[in-house]
Amino acid sequence: MGRKRAQVTLTDVAKRAGVSVATASKALNERDEVAPATRDRVRQAAEELAFQPNVLARGLISGNTRTVGLLTDELSAARFAIPVLLGAENALGDEQMSVLLCDARGDAIRRRHYIRTLLARQVDGFIILGDSNEIRPSLSREIPVPVVYAYCESDDPSDLSVVADDAGGARLAAEHLVSLGRKRIAHITGDPGYRAARDRAVALREVLDNAGLPLAGEPLFGQWSQRWGRHATSRLLASNPDVDAIFCGSDQIASGVTEALRDMGRSVPDDVAIVGYDNWEVLAAECRPPLTTVDLNLEQLGTTAVRHLFAALDGDRHSGVIRQPGRLVIRESTAVAGPIRRR
Repeated sequence: MGRKRAQVTLTDVAKRAGVSVATASKALNERDEVAPATRDRVRQAAEELAFQPNVLARGLISGNTRTVGLLTDELSAARFAIPVLLGAENALGDEQMSVLLCDARGDAIRRRHYIRTLLARQVDGFIILGDSNEIRPSLSREIPVPVVYAYCESDDPSDLSVVADDAGGARLAAEHLVSLGRKRIAHITGDPGYRAARDRAVALREVLDNAGLPLAGEPLFGQWSQRWGRHATSRLLASNPDVDAIFCGSDQIASGVTEALRDMGRSVPDDVAIVGYDNWEVLAAECRPPLTTVDLNLEQLGTTAVRHLFAALDGDRHSGVIRQPGRLVIRESTAVAGPIRRR
């Protein structure tokens, strides 16, 4: 059995570069008092020796550990939080920073425990990750390092929150349907307890009002499910048979709407154009026909949150709410091949 290779130390790097241990430490931590030529020599020595600095020891010298704590509440069921997390992790990785992820599972005691644990690990900052774009109680008073809220909005206006622009996404959907010449546009969406559902419904009405068009019926609020989409479609067409477009609050709802329309002998998009929301690929791309939908750009939202955390770490701290724009992904559910057929 071969002998275990001894761990390379800062002393080894300093000896190879011909400098003191203190100078080697300053060079590796980007301290200004080290001459550029000396810094380059130390870096080269560290690379040749495959030196891996001890993070906690380096933190005692530089004042930071290049580690960020990411605290969430419901990661196991958070389909929307995962893309935000991926975007944040990629942005941190690009800067050679590490992430310590903790899932409090909605438990306040567990949440406080994780905050203490992450602070004990000397994280440089926190990202508080939501899963529903809702307003949540601020945690910043418990955390003495910079904090950015992602896909949730802190109730403290002095905090910085990066959220998805739900109203803006709804406007994209509505303006698209209006541009296609649709005149009888309806809205089927999810639980009105969600701020996202309410904001999208309000934005849809604003676009229709500006275009001089009425909303076909009232917004139908229900569950975020295909089953609700099917049920709501039957209700909608019973009272508004001349509907020629439906803006849906989620791709799940939109998938159920297209099924119900097909069962009722209505063609999508020739008779009724459909726009979904979320760009959930497993549904949107496989739907019959594939769904035009609003993509929330959640990975970019995570990246934006990290960039603002970096700025705060550099002393450029901001507050308020940043709304990350979405984008419209156009597929066959609104791509009319010929004149709109009227019944």
